Amino acid sequence: MRTTGDSQETEESVRSNPTGRQLRFGTELRKLRERGGLTATGAGQLMGIKQTQVSNMEAGRVGVSAERVRALAGHYGCSDQALVDALSAMTTERSRGWWEEYREILPAALLDLAEVEHHAGRLRTAVTMHIPGLFQTTDHARELLRHVVPELSPPEIEHRVSFRVKRQTVLFTDAPTALVAIIHEAALRMRFGGLTVATPQLRHLLDMSERDHITLRVLPFATGSFPGSGQSVFYAGGPVPPLDTVCLDQSHGPVFLDAEAQLRMYRALLDRMESVALAPEDSRDFIHKLIHDL
Repeated sequence: MRTTGDSQETEESVRSNPTGRQLRFGTELRKLRERGGLTATGAGQLMGIKQTQVSNMEAGRVGVSAERVRALAGHYGCSDQALVDALSAMTTERSRGWWEEYREILPAALLDLAEVEHHAGRLRTAVTMHIPGLFQTTDHARELLRHVVPELSPPEIEHRVSFRVKRQTVLFTDAPTALVAIIHEAALRMRFGGLTVATPQLRHLLDMSERDHITLRVLPFATGSFPGSGQSVFYAGGPVPPLDTVCLDQSHGPVFLDAEAQLRMYRALLDRMESVALAPEDSRDFIHKLIHDL
């Protein structure tokens, strides 16, 4: 039996609403089984359990012990020990994160994003029109959220602002998460809220860029065309590459990708974008000049 927040959960108890991380864990179990050439029925027969139990595990609806993960990996012929160890470690998590406070207030996809950020070993982002959420000041975030469609009520805006600020704690812990951010000049020049909001936002970017775990690189207009133009990409590194996650920011909310080909494509895309962006020191000089010219 394992404890999750205030509730206790055995392998057999069924969750009605698994979190994004629980869903991802189940997806990885399914991938292991499919690579091993087994059906859910066949896997159940090998483990001495019902096919429905295998399906529930792969849907993130039931808890799975580390011992069972290793047993499944053995039956599936998985030789990637690092991946098996990482999946086994996911089963030992006990507490529910701060984002659960917003479970009945915000869309589930936003909570999943905070959960991904919290567990990431490293982060990469590339944006063309907006300052990354992890760098936004409260005034900047509030101004953006005022123009969301469909329109949000004042309380809804404040809930989202506070949520966005709490997400930023991953950058301020005793062991902060490393973040590489590529920001296009267009995003830097957008005057959301006018100069009284835009100027402090740029100064905050400069302050954040001075932190050892943060690398900020600017893509100036002078670069011309570049890979990934028009996209906003957020890449969260897992304990092993197969457990990485890509998040694409869409008008209806974040979309998560985890297929091997997708991860490989977005890693390559971010690498190419970094290759044409200004160096960190040049990027800081660029932002300094923008502030001076406002």
